Amino acid sequence: MSQGPHSDAIHGLPENARRPLNPGESYVPLVPQDGTPEVTVRSVTLGLIFCAVFSMAAAYLALKLGQGIEAAIPISILAVGLSRFYSRRSSILENVIIQSIGANSSHVVSGAVFTLPALYMLSGVAGSGVNQPNLLQVVLVSFIGGCLGILFLIPLRYHFMVENHGIFPWPEATATAEILVTGEKAGNQARELAVAAMVGAAYDGLVTLFRAMGEEIRFRHVWIGEALEKRFLSFNMLNSAATLGIGYIIGLRYSAVIAAGSLFSMFVLVPLVHAVGVYIPVVVAPGTKLISAMSPEQVFFSYVRIIGVGAIAGAGVMGVLASLPNMVRSIISNMKALLSGQKGESRAIPARTDRSMTGSMVAVGLLVCVLMTFLFLSFGLGIQKAVIPALAGTALVMVIAFLFAPVAARAIATIGTNPISGMTMLTLVITGLVMLKLGFSGGYGMFLTLMVGGIVCTALAASGAFSTDLKIGHWIGATPARQIGWKFVGTFVAALFCGIAMWKMAQLRTPEGLMAMGTNALPSPQASAMRAILEGIFGSVSMPLRWYCFGLGVVFSVVLRILEVPALGFALGMYLPIEVNTPLLLGGILSHYVNKAKAGVSEADRKAKENRGVLIASGLMAGGAIMGVVASFVKASVRFRDGFPILSPESAAGATGEWIAIVAMALLCLYVVGYSRKAKA
Repeated sequence: MSQGPHSDAIHGLPENARRPLNPGESYVPLVPQDGTPEVTVRSVTLGLIFCAVFSMAAAYLALKLGQGIEAAIPISILAVGLSRFYSRRSSILENVIIQSIGANSSHVVSGAVFTLPALYMLSGVAGSGVNQPNLLQVVLVSFIGGCLGILFLIPLRYHFMVENHGIFPWPEATATAEILVTGEKAGNQARELAVAAMVGAAYDGLVTLFRAMGEEIRFRHVWIGEALEKRFLSFNMLNSAATLGIGYIIGLRYSAVIAAGSLFSMFVLVPLVHAVGVYIPVVVAPGTKLISAMSPEQVFFSYVRIIGVGAIAGAGVMGVLASLPNMVRSIISNMKALLSGQKGESRAIPARTDRSMTGSMVAVGLLVCVLMTFLFLSFGLGIQKAVIPALAGTALVMVIAFLFAPVAARAIATIGTNPISGMTMLTLVITGLVMLKLGFSGGYGMFLTLMVGGIVCTALAASGAFSTDLKIGHWIGATPARQIGWKFVGTFVAALFCGIAMWKMAQLRTPEGLMAMGTNALPSPQASAMRAILEGIFGSVSMPLRWYCFGLGVVFSVVLRILEVPALGFALGMYLPIEVNTPLLLGGILSHYVNKAKAGVSEADRKAKENRGVLIASGLMAGGAIMGVVASFVKASVRFRDGFPILSPESAAGATGEWIAIVAMALLCLYVVGYSRKAKA
């Protein structure tokens, strides 16, 4: 649960902001007085704009890489930086509101994109009986789940923020608060972030929209590619600034773990399957042709990737099992806090910094969410006679979200990581079994089960993210009631724009005419694991080899756990195409090179280089992701299906496009390293 007291003060905040209070001592926030601008046209407008933009960017990256965007830090930098262009600079409380509204983009996307794409994938499977969800359904799932996560955390605000002051480390809240309270520095950083975002957008636009160079570096026109092909091996690299930026941010260790999973799949499992398959004279489902006639990529997509799905599912479930004792303790602690009567907030006229949503309003909000969930599950899915399953689904949503939403918040407060994927898988298993007992099988059962899972997943993500916002507000002196009110508005905007992006990207097709979602174009790893779980529960796929591969992946995840290798990261690597993970590794290598200690370099300068590098990488990631969404919208239209190509398809995919891509990627790496290492404290 707790990691113990943390006394490292945040520069600019009161000395006791991050340490436990002494007996009789109270915490006075940075802005205790009334009258400071907080909720203004400026703060609300910027917050909603950032929320919309980052929601679409995060949806694209989550579908492409299985990695979301933690938007709080870049939004905080932009909020502070943009205030320099106004005749009156934004107050710190205005910037808190901007960050609080904009950060909805992260948790809404985590809930929706990690679950709902499974329905799009299932709709493309012959005989599954699953229809594609429409835009309204996607938006409602995200909005209802986000509201639930907020409402279930409000009664625990005093417990987390006041009673446990200085107990939890709050890693993400600490980093964001550092930026907000050092405004001048963040203002300079905003310019650097904007430049990097423009570089990332321009680079990925030239790749995906204008096709000025190859989208992949396959090394087929240099000796290494030819040597690998002769041994039925493949080593490709996605030409993407956004992916390079993510690799830089997550660092060498985790990116190396993910890349190791890809190398294991492509250099061990793919050749192994091919070596056995050349002696099999028939087509083995789920493959569509003889294994002996397949390329390494086709073997990976047909067989090996399923092993990765099993490993993802196994890692998620084991994560929940390993956290179960802490979850139980957390639930007990949260129940005690609720039963304590919230004595710290019982004053007739609370101070502005203690003003929250009343208990009666929370109760009304929960009742509205219960009604919305029931009506949505019973009448909004196009399923006849679904009242009883809808009642069961609504009850499951409320019970699971009530128990686990505070657990997610405590996880964010403690380690900065929210274990939502494992808890969502557990939700799907429970809900699926209940639906089968009620006689809802096949496509209807899977559709309803995944909608329940999407609501719960979004609620857990929202609860964790909202706890960070409240902690930032508590340290600085924001009004909780205002944060809460605009959090609901931000949740709706994030649900709308995430839904639009995901719905539009579901219209993309591969050159073979297949839906891009679930293929190498948009792998959607977490959603693929959810799909596999549903197919296992409802028995919609009768391919024995598929389930053998899935089971082998689960076994791999157990072995990884025993070896103390990050199982989920390795499993993601096994599932994702190698071309996605090689630029992640390259970004991690660049990060290690920039950040490693050197003789004669002070600790302050080393820290400045580290911060500059993360800033540039964040800009590349955000700009590239936004351009990816734009390119997806353009390519999804009939008129501009291929974008605005500069090179012909043959040149872009051939030697010309590949050599241009190699040179361009080298120049991009030089930009990241050279500009980062120039930073001084």
